Amino acid sequence: MQRDFFEVVESRRSIRAFLNKEVDEDSLMKILQAANSAPSAGDLQAYEIVVVRDSRRREKLASAAFGQGFVARAPLVLVFVADPKRSSRRYGRRGSDLYCIQDATIGACYAQLAAHALGLGSVWVGAFDDDAVLDVIGATPDLVPVAMIAIGHPAENPEKRPRRALHDLVRLEDINYPFKTK
Repeated sequence: MQRDFFEVVESRRSIRAFLNKEVDEDSLMKILQAANSAPSAGDLQAYEIVVVRDSRRREKLASAAFGQGFVARAPLVLVFVADPKRSSRRYGRRGSDLYCIQDATIGACYAQLAAHALGLGSVWVGAFDDDAVLDVIGATPDLVPVAMIAIGHPAENPEKRPRRALHDLVRLEDINYPFKTK
């Protein structure tokens, strides 16, 4: 089931309860292709994606995420890890401090939206012990874990959470001038 882009964005929710059902290989590949299509600074794609299906590794990731058990219960976790060295070769300190993080973040966003477009549920996990995550995925300390996206078939349908009004969120030309909508 594929959905219209704006409906995908509007209807996406953080899903923390998953059915005991694997994510099929075709869906995984579509999600990874979406992440691979994400824009990045200089098209360097200064990040790696680690696909974690193994239940023991998912349990360790849940522990690294300060006991967020839904990480272990999701049949699939994508770990997005920034590569500061890859970005710094072209962009110096700004590349290592910012652009690689942005690259990984955008890739994770695309993956999350793709999962939802395919009828899957996901949740962004940003609270974790960096060193523990790196250990679980066998990564070196020069990489920076940015996000884990837990993905599976949803076992819940949460209500939409309130969002800020555009006039409160958006500014026009200058931070001191609210954006006015018609």
